[in-house]
Amino acid sequence: MRGQRPIPPPSARCPLAPGLRGPFVSLLRRGRRRREGKMSSEALWLFKQLNLHLELEGRFQPREKGLSLIEGAAENENTLCPRQRNAKVEDLWSLTNFFGFATETFVLAVNILDRFLALMKVKPKHLSCIGVCCMQLAARVVEEECNIPSAHEIIRISQCKCTVSDLKRMEKIISEKLHFEFKATTALTFLHLYHTIVLCHTSERKEVLNLDKLEAQLKACNCRLVFSKAKPSVLALCLLTLEVQTLKSVELLEILLRVQKHSKISDSDLLYWRELVSKCLADYSSPECCKPDHKKLVWIVSRRTAQNLQNSYYSVPELPTIPEGGCFNGSESEDSCEDMSSGEESLSSSPPSDLEGTFFFELKPKPKWQTLGCRS
Repeated sequence: MRGQRPIPPPSARCPLAPGLRGPFVSLLRRGRRRREGKMSSEALWLFKQLNLHLELEGRFQPREKGLSLIEGAAENENTLCPRQRNAKVEDLWSLTNFFGFATETFVLAVNILDRFLALMKVKPKHLSCIGVCCMQLAARVVEEECNIPSAHEIIRISQCKCTVSDLKRMEKIISEKLHFEFKATTALTFLHLYHTIVLCHTSERKEVLNLDKLEAQLKACNCRLVFSKAKPSVLALCLLTLEVQTLKSVELLEILLRVQKHSKISDSDLLYWRELVSKCLADYSSPECCKPDHKKLVWIVSRRTAQNLQNSYYSVPELPTIPEGGCFNGSESEDSCEDMSSGEESLSSSPPSDLEGTFFFELKPKPKWQTLGCRS
């Protein structure tokens, strides 16, 4: 017909010889099926991992009742308040950068810290020792053994005013209270899973979603006590959805909606926490926000300063011994609980006395506080 181009013969359409055209097309189809099969098997494995961690996340989440008690606490020498907890987490962030630890180490250390603080009532003066212990425990899970600093070094760098003996005793208390469960499912676990799932299903460029940026945003959220109440899966999804909204990618948003449905995260939960995360990130990016000073520890590594610290460290110990003995009377309530401690001015290098009371009180779901059990 006039106006139409003639259809070229088969030999003109394919550069291959007629006898090779069939095997060539079959090979292309087979390669495409292999790629699709590989992608589907990878996606299947990812969703299996997601289901596994969705079942475990509640097990490693700090008790909400204990976190609420910290949130409502007044700031004094006997009570830990949110500002002190947040400041300690920022210190852990600085230590993470100083020692070159992975983001996973920092997030896991914060998880161990919050789980312990949600179980036990601690005095602010012991928070530095607790924080260093949580960092050490997390580093043993994540880092190579050769990259973990010695107890002496981490004490000197962190200036936590405690001895190696104090760290060992504190580590024993934390380990027993958390039943030696340190390898936890955290928001970083879900952030990595969600990120990999999105990249597995998207046709967009792989570098669109910057994982380093998302991890930095998660660190900022970890510096706020309120986000310890959020489910790790919800917090991770909030960070990703906010980033996808910034990118204005319809395809990525559709993938995250399917992930949200699979994870059984309600719209109300996602909207509630997403607003808090958005406000936190906006506040954190503002110039008025005091961010962790990641360079403040660098000065300690000079030789002369290190020698001065080494010499002065043992001469002025400030942390009292952390005893484990002493029990509360069962009739005492949360509102009327007291320290019941004596000899608090003793040096940290002195052995614990049987007369010294407890510095920790176990937070039970009942309206009663119980101390660590007396040990023989």
